[in-house]
Amino acid sequence: MSNNKKISAVGMGVPATDNENLSDNIISDTRKKIKTPLKVLIACEESQRVCTAFRELGHEAYSCDIQKPSGGHPEWHILDDVLHIINPNSYCGTISFTTMDGRNHWTHGKWNLIIAHPPCTYLSAAGAVRLYDKNHKIKDMDRYNKGLKAMTFFYSLMSAECENIAVENPVPLKIFCLPHYSQIIQPYQFGEPWQKRTCLWLKGLPELQPTNIVEPQGYWIGAHGKDKAPHGMSKGFRNQKMRSKTFQGIAKAMAEQWGGFCNA
Repeated sequence: MSNNKKISAVGMGVPATDNENLSDNIISDTRKKIKTPLKVLIACEESQRVCTAFRELGHEAYSCDIQKPSGGHPEWHILDDVLHIINPNSYCGTISFTTMDGRNHWTHGKWNLIIAHPPCTYLSAAGAVRLYDKNHKIKDMDRYNKGLKAMTFFYSLMSAECENIAVENPVPLKIFCLPHYSQIIQPYQFGEPWQKRTCLWLKGLPELQPTNIVEPQGYWIGAHGKDKAPHGMSKGFRNQKMRSKTFQGIAKAMAEQWGGFCNA
């Protein structure tokens, strides 16, 4: 990827600036040694990419999912429904959980930062063709009801007792009435040469700033009408688990920028 051509940020919702110094200008302060390790919850993450990025900076980060992790660190993973551990106990004000290595943990008070990647299957606008008929009327009530459950889960994440929250998902269907997203990011803004439009809903956090804008080579998922999948791959080549993994460049930016912001 070192040969990827850098392109202008103008017209992409990114402030016009010198791209050669973009990363240094944005995250110069966050590269300094952290003052106090943050307690960070990465909700609905089995890949552990964001969790690992925070751990590499010295933060006490945990991934949580109902699936076992593929990131290789069960000692950082909570195999549970995230709603069980997202808020402090109303009686004693603590959060207690067990990681997959069998170790029990507890912390007094709230998480310092929550980053969530809730399932998007039934909320995403990409699924409109499965929900609506040609007259734009609901044709699959089971899918609609699953979308309502996903909407409730989304709001549970956004309303958690935490001052700093980020929720990531694709552009949603309007019928589920999610709040307007705070920003849209693309992998190619963070050194990954692909297009995969991703929305971020932010509470108490600044917008994530691009760190290394490169020229995209194609669509990561390859499901955009007449656009061909990257490198001649058939459409739908990447399975759901692979498509849902956070790009390394984005994970690193989250850890450096939001970790630094919460630690300021």
